[in-house]
Amino acid sequence: MNTKIRQLLAQITSLEDDLRTALREQETSLFYQFKGKRVEFESSIREAHRKLKMGILRWMFIDRPQNLLTGPIIYCLIVPRVLLDFCITLYQAICFPIYRIAKVRRIDYIALGRQHLSYLNVFERIHCTYCSYATGLLAYTCEIAARTEQYFCPIKHAHRVFGTHARYERLLAYGQATDYRSKLEEFRIGLESEIGKWRK
Repeated sequence: MNTKIRQLLAQITSLEDDLRTALREQETSLFYQFKGKRVEFESSIREAHRKLKMGILRWMFIDRPQNLLTGPIIYCLIVPRVLLDFCITLYQAICFPIYRIAKVRRIDYIALGRQHLSYLNVFERIHCTYCSYATGLLAYTCEIAARTEQYFCPIKHAHRVFGTHARYERLLAYGQATDYRSKLEEFRIGLESEIGKWRK
C-alpha cells in the first residue's frame, strides 16, 4: 500500500470518527443526556413519549399483517443466533490469547437499551431488543472474523466485494507477493498492539 493511499485511509477514518462524534453530540443535546450509564430525557419529552405510545390492540390492527404472520420465522432464528454468540465468544476466548490478538469487547457491539423508550408498547420493545441483539451480534462476529482474517490472511480479493469490514481496505492487494511474509508479521504485531487499548 503506497503512502498516498495510507494517508487517504487515515483521513477517512478520522473524518468518520469526527462525524460519529458530531452526530452523537447533536442527538444528545436535542433529545437526551447520559447520567452515568443511564439515559434520561427531559420531563416534557418523557411526557410527549408517553402520549405517543400506541395501545397493543390498535397497534396489532394498524401494523402490517404480514409482519405478524412472519413473526414466528423471524423469532425462531434466535436459536442459531444464540448458538453463534456462544461459539464465536468461546472461539475468541480460547484462540485470541494464543494468537495475541486483542479481544473484541461484546458490549461495544451489542447494545440493549431501546426497550426503555416509553413511546414503544410491549411488542415494539420486544422487537427492538431482538433487532438490537441480532444486528449487534453480527457486527461483533464480523469484527472477530476481521481480526482473524488480518492475522491469517490479510489479502484483498481480486473482485470487488460489498459489505467489507472496517479493516479490509488496509489489507494487502491481491497478488502483492514480494513482501507478503514481512507484511503478514506487521499485521500480526498490529493486532498485538491493540491489546493495551482495551486494558486502559
